[in-house]
Amino acid sequence: MSTTFIIFLVLIAIVAFLLVVVIMVQNPKGGGLSSSFGGGGTQQLGGVQKTTDFLDKATWGLATLLLVLILLSNVAIPAYDNQSSDATLAEPGVTTPVQNDDLLAPDDATPGTDQSPE
Repeated sequence: MSTTFIIFLVLIAIVAFLLVVVIMVQNPKGGGLSSSFGGGGTQQLGGVQKTTDFLDKATWGLATLLLVLILLSNVAIPAYDNQSSDATLAEPGVTTPVQNDDLLAPDDATPGTDQSPE
């Protein structure tokens, strides 16, 4: 695997994990983490609205970053050259013999017999 592939894979995994965390922290009714920072009171440190705005902006920012990383990885990672396998599939009448010397038995050996000297 190429170094570029590994870098993009790690970055995409980190951003995806952070996006899941930010989404899980939010509450669809407007509570979530913001309510634990002072949902009962009207005036707290930073305020509920600012926490909700931060989580909303973080969600959109991480989603955008994830999309950009995926698109960049498609451009930056070199594609596998599949032309050699396509050429053999394009001409069905042409075959290439494969010879593997490791799989061939010696000429004087017969399978299943013991060749020990007497």
